[in-house]
Amino acid sequence: MKQKVVLGNEAIARGLVEAGVNVVTGYPGTPSSEIIPGVIALKKEYALDTYIEWSVNEKVALEVALAASWAGKRAAVTMKQVGLNVASDPLLSAAYTGVVGGFVLIVCDDPGPYSSQTEQDTRLFAIFAKAPVFDPATPRQAKEMTRAAFELSEKYRVPVIVRSSLRVSHARQNISLDALDSTPRAANFKKDTARWAATPRYRLLLHQELNEKLAKIKDEFETSPFNIKFTPTQTAGEPQKQKAKVRKHKFPFGIIGAGVPFATAQELLDELGVQIPMLQIGAVYPLPQKLVNDFIAQRQRVLILEEPDAALELQIDDRSKIHGRLDGTIPNAGELSPEVLEPILTRLLRAAGLLAEPRAANLPAWGAALQNLHLPMRGPRLCPGCGHRSAFYTIRRAFPGAFYASDIGCYTLGTNLRAVDTCLDMGAAITMASGMYQAYRLDGKHKAIVATIGDSTFIHSGVTGLANAVHTGARFVLVILDNSTTAMTGFQPTADQTRLADGTEGARVGIPDLVRACGVKFLRTADPYAMDEFQRVLKQAEQFTQAPDGGVAVIIAERPCVLNDRTPIDEHPIRVEVTDECDGCKYCLVAFECPSLVMNVAKNQVEINHQTCVDCGQCIDSCYKGFIVESKPMTILELAEKVGSGNGLVA
Repeated sequence: MKQKVVLGNEAIARGLVEAGVNVVTGYPGTPSSEIIPGVIALKKEYALDTYIEWSVNEKVALEVALAASWAGKRAAVTMKQVGLNVASDPLLSAAYTGVVGGFVLIVCDDPGPYSSQTEQDTRLFAIFAKAPVFDPATPRQAKEMTRAAFELSEKYRVPVIVRSSLRVSHARQNISLDALDSTPRAANFKKDTARWAATPRYRLLLHQELNEKLAKIKDEFETSPFNIKFTPTQTAGEPQKQKAKVRKHKFPFGIIGAGVPFATAQELLDELGVQIPMLQIGAVYPLPQKLVNDFIAQRQRVLILEEPDAALELQIDDRSKIHGRLDGTIPNAGELSPEVLEPILTRLLRAAGLLAEPRAANLPAWGAALQNLHLPMRGPRLCPGCGHRSAFYTIRRAFPGAFYASDIGCYTLGTNLRAVDTCLDMGAAITMASGMYQAYRLDGKHKAIVATIGDSTFIHSGVTGLANAVHTGARFVLVILDNSTTAMTGFQPTADQTRLADGTEGARVGIPDLVRACGVKFLRTADPYAMDEFQRVLKQAEQFTQAPDGGVAVIIAERPCVLNDRTPIDEHPIRVEVTDECDGCKYCLVAFECPSLVMNVAKNQVEINHQTCVDCGQCIDSCYKGFIVESKPMTILELAEKVGSGNGLVA
């Protein structure tokens, strides 16, 4: 058996391919983005005939994959937890109608949250949708659960969710490289209008059928290999070699857990030198009630460990012995990191008489070591040379005091430039701007309104909002920040490009065409690097919104992401320097906020960090005093002076 150390998302990709998946779709979003590239890599390695696509949004992705399942193919769809909100409509219907080929949703949660607008729990969503869900604690389990999800899906003809999380998706572990399922699955859609096009009356029957399926799955989960009783010598995520003996007496304390918090608790208990009964629930919904109730009956107190919410705890009928989120023992928000869990475990173990000395794990030692590093606090910022920075800087100069609605993506960081007032969800920049216009219109007032949205986000969920705004007569300026990629999640192609997920060519869906199709009359394209021209176009757009026959004005700010395509900068680099006249007023640091502009406290002057500077020259406009200028080539004498007594070197 071959082994390989892989990223958690690569382990999931391996599980998909080993299960013989035929169709994989998705929309990028941290922490799920590496799954589809992982499948693409394996497709190339094994010369597989697998269809893979980055869809324009999660709803589209789910429906494309679901159709393949109805035709008998094994299909999967990937997304992050908030993407499931977008895909919720077809998911709930799919649970009723059922599937034919195995249909698996890989949804990656973000407890924390670290890169999301919510830390919602996909397991609770699964309960709401009545879709079985697996909850891996390690990359190895994620791979095995992905394979098992296809088998369960086909056995009961239901969608199945594998819920990963940040610490599983982005951890690394060795996995076994097992054989690939090569079972042929020909497309063969069988018509059944009572199921696939069910009217409300038939939907009631399908709901009853779904409930019967879940009852059978619940019984099957009682003996699932992913619901594991652990002995003290076992490692998290490793099943027992032999079935544990059932205790005849009550042990004072035990732990039931799921996902990463369970593995974290095992590591902490090892460091504390404490051995207690533990039960990992990997098949979370439907909850194996008998297994859980038997475990609880043999304990005096039981701690429930899960994140980010109480999916296990809410399914337990009798919670009189339970400590968890619902009684406040576990925090009701945030990641259950070792630092959070250690004091909770220590306190409960002492109360149960299982930890005599006030001994703690080794956390304080390395925690203090981290604090002693005295690392500077740095919030997230747009990269040096990012065209979004230039766009936001110019927008704020053109419309001081305007209402700035923005969206999900790199450009959310426009908050640092004070050019983002709202950021709700994908596509909301346009609809929030529309609603704000209507609110002020009711009072007979005019307020400058500027909405900003990225190219991928506009295609994802901005088109419908723009169509609605035009139709209802809203008036505001919309700036589509087009950096020619889905930058924040790893440079995935957008529908505005011809490149597809696997590198092959497809048809381009042009953003200008979409804008015109929505009925927009004012459409301009401008380079945000050309700040004066960009500001002139912004002013024209605002004038159009106030004209008698005006409406929504759209500007497409075109400038490639500098991390993805440096070509425009490399063709015309502008190296800059700060003159000795700099008086340290910090205006450029605050107003333009480029990471390559740094303050030399000793000299009370701003300097250019040329290690990170990309030579875009944009910061020249950020100093209204004219102290940031384009560098002039050094003469030989100047170079000699700079290197000190280096005349011989110059010669």
